Amino acid sequence: MKKIFIYLLIMLSIQNSYAQKQTYDVVNFGIPNGWDKTELPNGIQLSTKDDGYGNYAAAVIIHTVATTASATENFNNSWQALVKGTVKVNEKPAMQQPGKDKGWDIVSGQAEYTDGSNKGLVTLITATGNGKMANVVIIANTNKYQADILAFVNSLELNENATSTQTENTPVSESNIGQSSIAGSWSYGISETQFGTMTNGYSTRQYTFKNDGTYQYRYKVFSSTMNVLIFQYESGKYSLNGNQLTMAPLSGGNEEWSQNQNHPDQWGKLLKTSKRKLEEITYTFTLHYFSGIDETDLILQTSEPTEREGPFGSMQDYPNGWAFKPCNPNYTPLIENPLGFKNN
Repeated sequence: MKKIFIYLLIMLSIQNSYAQKQTYDVVNFGIPNGWDKTELPNGIQLSTKDDGYGNYAAAVIIHTVATTASATENFNNSWQALVKGTVKVNEKPAMQQPGKDKGWDIVSGQAEYTDGSNKGLVTLITATGNGKMANVVIIANTNKYQADILAFVNSLELNENATSTQTENTPVSESNIGQSSIAGSWSYGISETQFGTMTNGYSTRQYTFKNDGTYQYRYKVFSSTMNVLIFQYESGKYSLNGNQLTMAPLSGGNEEWSQNQNHPDQWGKLLKTSKRKLEEITYTFTLHYFSGIDETDLILQTSEPTEREGPFGSMQDYPNGWAFKPCNPNYTPLIENPLGFKNN
């Protein structure tokens, strides 16, 4: 008999297995009948009631976080943080063929786990689109709830459309160097999630280069282990000379904001401001086309780490540098300015 993976997004003829659909963040879902719903700091958990025999099943829908990574990278990072950070998994996940839903890239996989004396199956579904990542984790130590889990997976759907971030490759040469060659918004982000303690976080650095030779820089840090959001901003002028990019800041600042009570990764109230170190830096830049993800990134390199970019990235082909991905045109800027913030 063909093995059925519980994370397959297929249409099943299971009737009356879940109540009316609900919505959390970008995910629509149905709660299996008899399951409990628990609000978490950065997600919701659906779980079975205690049956007296130690059997259990649970599904966690985690709030989206900003990302500039590929769908595969997001799945791998989430597997390490959400799955291996929670239970003991000795094998690589058995992968399902990647798919798409409303333009989102869906990557999913599952593996057997142990948690003390408990053994079971854990599944991770990762959706990447619109500069965001959504995760669903399903865990069970018994086949007792298989019908409920299948009905839950069948009920999952994304409630917004994603737009491709495909960018045409533009080779850098003396003949085509100009403000338009890098005009637009570019982001460099890192996402971190720890499912075991239900903490997650991310940091995003973003440049917006305008055709008039001005730029804006934004940096946001969110961590559910902190009670504040970090916001840094900068504006100035930039110029291109061959493969050299010089940025000369004119103004900027550093701020700390409280977290929104309902959505901790959204701005609350301004708590603290401080002066910002303004650096004039000349970078070597490259517009590199990555065929594997069909994407052109803006690579910035310097001899030493900078105030804006922080520690170097981990690119073997471009040491001492950072890869900025093109922002989705429907979500520009990726970092939303705090309410009342004025661009200089």
